Amino acid sequence: MQSHDVPKLGYSIREACQASSLGRTTLYKHIAAGRVQAVRIGGRVIIPAESLQALIAGEA
Repeated sequence: MQSHDVPKLGYSIREACQASSLGRTTLYKHIAAGRVQAVRIGGRVIIPAESLQALIAGEA
């Protein structure tokens, strides 16, 4: 990471799929089950980075 790069606070659905190697449908199932937090901001759905990391770490 370069010094001017800022760590991501949240991911779009597409970015979350790429970062986690999960499919879109699987990710939406985790959101519906409450294992992944999703925040709607305007017309966008944002997945907080901590929530995605907790799912991958098995903490969700």
